[in-house]
Amino acid sequence: MGAREGPTLITSVQRAFRLMEAVGAHEGGAPAKQLARETGLAPATAYHLLRTLAHDGYVRKLEDGSFVLGERLGSLHTVSRTQALLSRVRPMLGSLRDDLSAAAYLTFYEDGEIRVAEIVDGPRAPRAELWVGFEDAGHATALGKCVLRELDDEARQEYLSRHSLADLTPRTVTHREELLRRLDAVSDAPAVTDLEEYSLGVVCVAVPVYRGDTLGSLGISLRADRSSRIGEASVRLLTAANRVTRGLSLTI
Repeated sequence: MGAREGPTLITSVQRAFRLMEAVGAHEGGAPAKQLARETGLAPATAYHLLRTLAHDGYVRKLEDGSFVLGERLGSLHTVSRTQALLSRVRPMLGSLRDDLSAAAYLTFYEDGEIRVAEIVDGPRAPRAELWVGFEDAGHATALGKCVLRELDDEARQEYLSRHSLADLTPRTVTHREELLRRLDAVSDAPAVTDLEEYSLGVVCVAVPVYRGDTLGSLGISLRADRSSRIGEASVRLLTAANRVTRGLSLTI
């Protein structure tokens, strides 16, 4: 019987990672020749790999010829941290889905936009059809209105100045004054609802959550014929939101 074959590895990828590790070990940077020595690579190979990494932003070449880590790695670190946080709270969203037989959603308000970070659904808890992006439907979704309710007046007005209130269903509020009136009317309510304002046949309820100083919302969607469960869902959401906020706020 022949020897068991190992996994197929791409040597150039391994070399590139070794180079980035070597670059990261020098706070003030290091020249290509030194990096080649430290990684055991031929100078020409190290140079070509460093040039490629610099082109894509993973390393940066200084004026003296030394290489330091590039800004692209910083963005990867941010994404990695977000993924780690989401993996921490995903079981909580799964529990919410299972308890209420409803798809669970998590959004964050980042860079002036309301963005969906996670959706946990299933065969018995299908997600709402996202036929219009949440960034363009904050006024019509429970998740978006929940965020808008929590913003101060200046941030709320700034958001609305950049987003038209599109008419998504006959129930959608399309006048800014009316939307603001409704948001202020529920300022002390534990949850915000969307009663077929985003999509006919679907109702949603959401409550605020936080990732450090970043505002977000946690919500669920139900078929309109199950709207009688919104009160129960609101209570369950508040408990889940406290757990999610704690999970998102822990240091990684």
